[in-house]
Amino acid sequence: MFRSSEYYMRNIITDEKLDHYFDITGKALEMAKASANRTDMAKEREDMLDMIQRYYNDAEHFRKKEDMINAFAALSYAHGWLDAGARIGIFDVHDSRLFTVD
Repeated sequence: MFRSSEYYMRNIITDEKLDHYFDITGKALEMAKASANRTDMAKEREDMLDMIQRYYNDAEHFRKKEDMINAFAALSYAHGWLDAGARIGIFDVHDSRLFTVD
């Protein structure tokens, strides 16, 4: 199937788009770290924060290599973990701009 150049122009991970997702995920990560834990899963919370930080760091690494696709993918994984933690109460956050909560 032939795709026009306009299709590809709309579906590119630009620096601006990546900046936006780094900003949102970075803010969400800081909020999660500072939040309370509404569960008794302290070890799981620390494991989850570690995993999120690793994905965020991977995204930074990929961006430095100008690998925008993998940078975006790593940010998506990081934010997915953040949302999962918020939904189950490991992160007591109430900001629907940064999390899928409330």
